[in-house]
Amino acid sequence: MGTLHDDVVIIRPSEKEGDPSVITVNCPDKTGLGSDLCRILLFFGLSIVRGDVSTDGKWCYIVFWVVCKPATRWELLKKRLVQACPSCSSASGISYYRSELQSPKPPDVFLIKLCCVDRKGLLHDVTQVLSSLELNIQKVKVSTTPDGTVVDLFFITDTRELLHTKNRQEETYKALEDVMQDAMISFNIEKVGPEITACCQASPYLPSAITDDIFNLEMSNDLPSVSLTSNNVCVTMDNSLSPAHTLVQIVCQDHKGLLYDIMRTLKDYNIQISYGRFYIKQGRKCEIDLFIMQSDGKKIVDPSKQTALSSRLKMELLQPLRVTVVSRGPDTELLVANPVELSSKGRPLVFYDITLALKMLNTCIFSAEIGRHMIRDREWEVYRILLDEGASSSIPRPKVEEEVWKRLMGWE
Repeated sequence: MGTLHDDVVIIRPSEKEGDPSVITVNCPDKTGLGSDLCRILLFFGLSIVRGDVSTDGKWCYIVFWVVCKPATRWELLKKRLVQACPSCSSASGISYYRSELQSPKPPDVFLIKLCCVDRKGLLHDVTQVLSSLELNIQKVKVSTTPDGTVVDLFFITDTRELLHTKNRQEETYKALEDVMQDAMISFNIEKVGPEITACCQASPYLPSAITDDIFNLEMSNDLPSVSLTSNNVCVTMDNSLSPAHTLVQIVCQDHKGLLYDIMRTLKDYNIQISYGRFYIKQGRKCEIDLFIMQSDGKKIVDPSKQTALSSRLKMELLQPLRVTVVSRGPDTELLVANPVELSSKGRPLVFYDITLALKMLNTCIFSAEIGRHMIRDREWEVYRILLDEGASSSIPRPKVEEEVWKRLMGWE
């Protein structure tokens, strides 16, 4: 027997404005489940203000207290959270959860080609539409011709797995047409094979000039010259309070996706959480207590392993993303990078936040490209945005960096 399908995820929206909504997850456990759930909440724009997790290694019980947007799609959110839990089987017409996990097949990749007349904020508007339709941008290449025509190439996957159907394609076209109106010149969507995506894939390695610009914190103990980091991150480990677990205590400043950044790091290290508590105190100060153990069921006693995990957690919380603006000859380029999970999942809504910040700055984008690159044996998702100098030359580069960073961190 297992848990009834409807009981796996229970959402209780807040009854009073300003109070958090409560999301409860009760299902079989798996390593990385907390990361997967937090990633979904981040995608839906929810801020976690408190969290509790408890598991015996086979079954887990998780509660999130979240602050949401007025237009949160609760039913769709519940569906996505249920899908992230260990898979279900049908017995006598009733769905139950089982612990066996099956590796899903890679999603089909589609190419959306848009030709349109350029205007400020256009790329963000298109990105917003794709996000609302649950179309995930895997790669994008945007270019502007001398006559002001924009050619957008979006390589996307469909969370709903329906983009091969005529109805889904028409829905996508209609949504884009509504936001672009007379700016749209042409629209085309087609499924592409791996040979096409491979040909369009960026080089796995970046020029050293770019890595020096955006990965100086990764390569040294010094903070960047611009203060694009979180503040006062403290990570401590203690093996004296539990006979079977290592206690990890984290005190830091809150930011968008904070709990996701912690959970994805533990997931990459194959660390299991037996009990955890997260809450935000006054002044956006966060305190996190996690009782963890290794995949072999033992606490972390090796000092070198403790140091490695502690250093990685601190690094991910100090600077979960990299942001810088640099000169490329006569051009100005905005560079943003975020680490990719070992499971190949990237951080959600990064391109959405970048384009929104630039739209708010009244800055046009001349070209844009998203690619995945290996930096020091680790995969990163790198966003290269060439800014339109005519529209943005009056805005100081540190101001562009600061506003993009604040938007990504949820400090706007």
